[in-house]
Amino acid sequence: MRRIAVVTGANQGIGFALVESLAARMNPEDLVLLTSRNPERVAEAAARVKGVAQVEGRVLDVSDPTAVAELAADLQAQYGGVDIVISNAVAPLTPDRSQAEQADQFIAVANGGTHAVLRSFGPVLRPGGRLIVVASSLGTLDQLDSKLHPLFDGPSVEQIEQTVEDWRQSIHAGTAADQGWPEWVNTPSKVGQVAAVRALAEQRRDTDLPQNTLIASVCPGLVDTRASRPWFDDFSQARTPTQAAEPIIDLVLADRVDPTTYGELIRDGKVLSWRG
Repeated sequence: MRRIAVVTGANQGIGFALVESLAARMNPEDLVLLTSRNPERVAEAAARVKGVAQVEGRVLDVSDPTAVAELAADLQAQYGGVDIVISNAVAPLTPDRSQAEQADQFIAVANGGTHAVLRSFGPVLRPGGRLIVVASSLGTLDQLDSKLHPLFDGPSVEQIEQTVEDWRQSIHAGTAADQGWPEWVNTPSKVGQVAAVRALAEQRRDTDLPQNTLIASVCPGLVDTRASRPWFDDFSQARTPTQAAEPIIDLVLADRVDPTTYGELIRDGKVLSWRG
């Protein structure tokens, strides 16, 4: 059966490397959709991919939940669903501007995009499919003040969405620090992403595992990309996007799902403890 793969935030960096790896390792009849929000960059990136599988560029702004839902519905109508979805989109975050100035866009893409992908692509994921969110080791619960843990440990995806929105509003109200939120928005954002994946997986586990379907989040490690460059001085141990993509695609294309990885945060094939 022809497999359909979708990668968000894929015109550069890790996303582009994920598309390249899928295109190289999937079959000629398979289709990989390279998505991002800039039409020119999408077209240019899709044209650069050299591989075995077919690659098409699609314009998609993951911060627009209607656009995400429409793409999922279109793929369901055209192909009967999707087999691989990798949610990778992220907005720029730089140290030269305040975190509050950048919070809305960053959260809309990282968290709003994750929620939209989980909500819209979960129902059209075919048996044996893979639904993966690229997150970080910063997404473990121990990265936050313990009084915030109940907000992420066990609630539904909808409740986590509300928690993220409440946190965003508290940033602008100036009350975030008093509530225990760290200043750097990347950390709560990553915890929110991993928590949303865990919440959806909890709902679907009994159906997905017998069908060899995987829902999980992944940590690519420190990767030398445009997004990470402003935040770190030493990249001597960093991976290239291509190096970071390979273990993720190994997980995606594995013949069988390891039940211990289902719903978890995974780095290089190993589960990172949710509670640290």
